Amino acid sequence: MSRIAGLAVTLLITSSVVFPASGQELHPVAGRSPSEDQRVVFVTGSTGGLGREVARGLAASGDHVVIHGRSVERGVELVAEIEAEGRGSARLYLADLGSFDEVRSLAGAIRRDYDRLDVLVNNAGIWLEGPRQLSDDGNELHFQVNYLSSFLLTRELLPLLRRSVPSRIVHVSSVAQQPIDFGNVMLEDDYSDGRAYAQSKLAQIMFTFDLAEDLAGSGITTNAVHPASMMDTDMVLERGARARSSVHDGADAVMYLIDGDDLGTGGYFNQRTPTRANSQAYDERARERLRTLAERLTVAR
Repeated sequence: MSRIAGLAVTLLITSSVVFPASGQELHPVAGRSPSEDQRVVFVTGSTGGLGREVARGLAASGDHVVIHGRSVERGVELVAEIEAEGRGSARLYLADLGSFDEVRSLAGAIRRDYDRLDVLVNNAGIWLEGPRQLSDDGNELHFQVNYLSSFLLTRELLPLLRRSVPSRIVHVSSVAQQPIDFGNVMLEDDYSDGRAYAQSKLAQIMFTFDLAEDLAGSGITTNAVHPASMMDTDMVLERGARARSSVHDGADAVMYLIDGDDLGTGGYFNQRTPTRANSQAYDERARERLRTLAERLTVAR
């Protein structure tokens, strides 16, 4: 048995892993608590792809990483790998961002299990081929997973981020951006997966700009980043697309927003370079419409 596999056996692993039903508490699947001197960084969608590479880099620097995903196998393997390296630490939580109930359970578990959160990285995202799909809550799936759930999760975790200032929020977005048609937000007409992905990524940036204004002077900074184009992630490769960059390239850009000095707040970066997003992101009325829609859709029922 390898050292990592052996460690995986000794980690806290539940015998039967299921996502929590509505109203049930979510508990960690593997890992341990941070030490008092560790920075705590929560990376959504970190059991694979870019998020996994970012988590590895953070742990190698000695941080405690909150790992999130839907795969218990890949998550436990990553926690064991981090523990085997012996520099940082990690703990794994499972939740499906296609369900607002699970997002609330995830946020509740983080608030329960941690007394600080130094950095939140909203990295989880999807780009799905095929016909239009709906989330558990009845929303177009890209719009919910890539935008609405990070909107909800961030708001749920703001009290913890406020207690940990100076703290940061990083939104992993994309240069693939298309304006939101507020008469067809859920793409019931003229659906395409590319359009669904692109408008959800612009929505992330619009949220970043709004959030920066709301948090001005609070000690919490927030920025969005396009990490790299067509990285060698499962999301890209499973579509039969040709990778043009690596997750190492993307992780470097995300780590820059996590650790870089004098970055300010409310910015959009193409890798390490501040740049301009789609013009709709600077339309205050459009951002207000989007915020009002997100607040309505994510309210607990």
